[in-house]
Amino acid sequence: MPEKYVPEITRVEVEGRTLKLSSLSKVMYPSTETTKAEVLNYFATVGPVLLPHIAARPVTRVRWPHGVADQSFFEKNLPSGAPSWLPRVQVDDVTYPLVADLADLTYLVNLSSLEVHVPQWTVTEDGGTENPNRLVVDLDPGSPAGLKECAEVALLLRERLDALGLTLYPVTSGSKGMQLYASLGGDLTSDQVRDLAQQLAQEMTKKHPGLVLWKMTRSLRPGKIFLDWSQNVAAKTTISPYSLRGRELPCVAAPRTWDEVEAGAAGETFEQVMFDDMLDRLDTHGDLLADLL
Repeated sequence: MPEKYVPEITRVEVEGRTLKLSSLSKVMYPSTETTKAEVLNYFATVGPVLLPHIAARPVTRVRWPHGVADQSFFEKNLPSGAPSWLPRVQVDDVTYPLVADLADLTYLVNLSSLEVHVPQWTVTEDGGTENPNRLVVDLDPGSPAGLKECAEVALLLRERLDALGLTLYPVTSGSKGMQLYASLGGDLTSDQVRDLAQQLAQEMTKKHPGLVLWKMTRSLRPGKIFLDWSQNVAAKTTISPYSLRGRELPCVAAPRTWDEVEAGAAGETFEQVMFDDMLDRLDTHGDLLADLL
């Protein structure tokens, strides 16, 4: 008789919760042979700096049940079978999970959630939605443009928003481009922030037409940086800083220093950050986005 299959389950204690972690030896990133155990360890290690950036924000996940070489799916609703202790909030007709501590994060990552996406607004304790407390400008390069051109545009935007009294914080996305964040006081609605970002993108396109684009038309994008102002729409979400990405390589949305961005714009090596390098960067820099909070 064939041997009975025994699922690979490991029980761990996280924040006083007993969690069952499954399939820890499963390869999630075939190109680097990165396993699910390494993914869980990464999120556990960056948890202390990641958690404040997603606190009180509804969390959308992108799940890769069989690793990044296979299919993925977006998940907004609370996962089926979610434990009663997992915090949640209902927004319109969707019940989202909230992530308050490492146990919540570990539970969701164990479901092969490699990407964590959040809106720029938060919820109150009674489930109400608040105005956004962050502005995000997404820099999306159209090939052959890449991170060098993103860095050039980031420096232009830093100068422009500095004149408006806003401090920008750069993040390489872990995919192709970058995000730039600014802290907001919460007095503007999502629609007002969206309009502000759109006006900024239009202004930058007018000043730098050979480099910047504000329209979403894909045929216009080659060689230019699309300033995706729409990430500020209330219904949109953006990859969380420190989250992994479900690409061929296990890169992460990595906060960067402006010195690195300036060097990248000058043509020096400026690349997406791999997950193991991110852990080294935390030892060196701590949370480069701490002031954004």
